[in-house]
Amino acid sequence: MTEFEFDGRDIAFTDGQTVGAALIAAGVRSWRTTRREGRPRGLFCGIGVCFDCLVTIDDVPNQRACLAPAAADAIVRSQEGDGRGHLAV
Repeated sequence: MTEFEFDGRDIAFTDGQTVGAALIAAGVRSWRTTRREGRPRGLFCGIGVCFDCLVTIDDVPNQRACLAPAAADAIVRSQEGDGRGHLAV
């Protein structure tokens, strides 16, 4: 199996798996928080409609984990709020 890093943890995946599917298979249920109340979110619809599964992949925020193909050696981070903290002045 191949792996990517999620918040400092190695996550194994198989060819064709999305980031979201690999996280669920590894027992990770939430990987972002809501903007206003900081509530945990993860995979909900699984087809890219709801945007509940947003993650930051290789420093690009707001990636839908349910649609993003898992890639070897990618750095995936959980996302808080809108995922644009690095743009703040």
